[in-house]
Amino acid sequence: MMKGARSDVTKCIGNTPIVKLNKVGAHLAPHVELYAKLEYMNPGGSVKDRIGGYMLEKAEKEGRIKPGGTIIEGTSGNTGMGLAIAAAVKGYKCIFVMADKQSEEKRIALRSVGAQVVICPTNVEPSDPRSYYSTAQRLSEETPNSLYTRQYWNPDNPEAHFVGTGPEIWEQTGGELDALVVAAGTGGTLVGNSRYLKSQKPEVKIVGVDPVGSIYYDLFHTGKWPKPHSYFVEGFGEDFMPTTMDLTAMDDCVQVNDRESFTMARRLIRDEGLLCGGSSGSAVAGAIKFAERIAKERAAAGSTAEPYKVLIIIPDSSSRYLSKFLNDEWLKDAGLIERDDGMSGVVDDILQKKHQTLISATSSDALGSVIDRMKTHGISQLPVVEPGKLMGLVSEVKVLNALVKGEATMKSPVGPLADLDDAAMVERDTPLTTLSQHFSRGKVAVVVDRSGAGVTVVGLLTKIDLIEHMLK
Repeated sequence: MMKGARSDVTKCIGNTPIVKLNKVGAHLAPHVELYAKLEYMNPGGSVKDRIGGYMLEKAEKEGRIKPGGTIIEGTSGNTGMGLAIAAAVKGYKCIFVMADKQSEEKRIALRSVGAQVVICPTNVEPSDPRSYYSTAQRLSEETPNSLYTRQYWNPDNPEAHFVGTGPEIWEQTGGELDALVVAAGTGGTLVGNSRYLKSQKPEVKIVGVDPVGSIYYDLFHTGKWPKPHSYFVEGFGEDFMPTTMDLTAMDDCVQVNDRESFTMARRLIRDEGLLCGGSSGSAVAGAIKFAERIAKERAAAGSTAEPYKVLIIIPDSSSRYLSKFLNDEWLKDAGLIERDDGMSGVVDDILQKKHQTLISATSSDALGSVIDRMKTHGISQLPVVEPGKLMGLVSEVKVLNALVKGEATMKSPVGPLADLDDAAMVERDTPLTTLSQHFSRGKVAVVVDRSGAGVTVVGLLTKIDLIEHMLK
């Protein structure tokens, strides 16, 4: 084999780099330093590559799957990819069950490696037959020669980190870390690393980060079971207690919300150059909350000790969330960032300020009279209407072309020159963000009122109208 080559892609898992965060935690200096372990640099794009390959290898050694078998898992996407790349090398088929809140990019990625993807509703109890936990269990019972890897209950999940990630972190840092921060999901990453690192350095702090809507934060701090609810950030937090989770493996648990998570993820991309996912933002936002307490205590004590070093697991890549938190419109629609003043309204906000009489024509109007109207009112296009119906738009370009080619005369009816190719019908309550999308596709917006008798054209808006509205 060629020198320096690996025998297959699974041999590339691990040994991910650690980098210092220089901007997002700058206010913590000189008392605390933040470091990030870039797990998205695994071949499958996430920390879950580690458990995918490990769980499959253990199953093979123990005879729980035979050649040609099918791997089944309930996943938010990343464990599925970790299993899929190992399955591709070893020749297994895959069926992955996902909740419908997971990004389309994750579904596409899994299908691209030949996996069958089954989508289930998010807002159901884990015991509900429709949940992705129950569906995965049912499929494993129905599929011959299948292995349900059961990441939420499989002890090989935390073991993969105890024998792999933990020793790797210890060797990379030389033991020079004071805390490890992990976005807590199945518990595998948190528990496995906690057990190994504390075996080497009992005083190291393990901090879990939990999203609002999940159960871990309340259970850790109060011992009481909260009522879980849905949240937008993907890949961590739970609404039940996996057997792979051990809350005693944590020294602290910090809570973050969706807005904090996505805002921080975007900062990490913009300010630190880390192309990471939403749960990475959660982990760093949580780490900063924890670190701010440490920095405050050290500042109050006048400490001049070496900086307290916090290492944060960065779980996955931004490439799987292009349609989600990296999309401003998705964030705005989810209520996670404020709309700017210029784009927060609806079409009628522009229409009411325009105070301009609609200039239109009917299909039978002579072309000459239509040209006179355009000239008199200084417009380059106008709608052609009939009772209850928009026939289309006629523009000066179309008029000129028809006259030059001899296809029309000044006495010809304008109707044949009207079409809807350049028109986008909108209503008064159409959001300005939608209006902008029409303009980006080169359309002119025809504002209509709808009724049982059809549509009535009440206005015409172009890009300049939106620009003027935003400037005001």
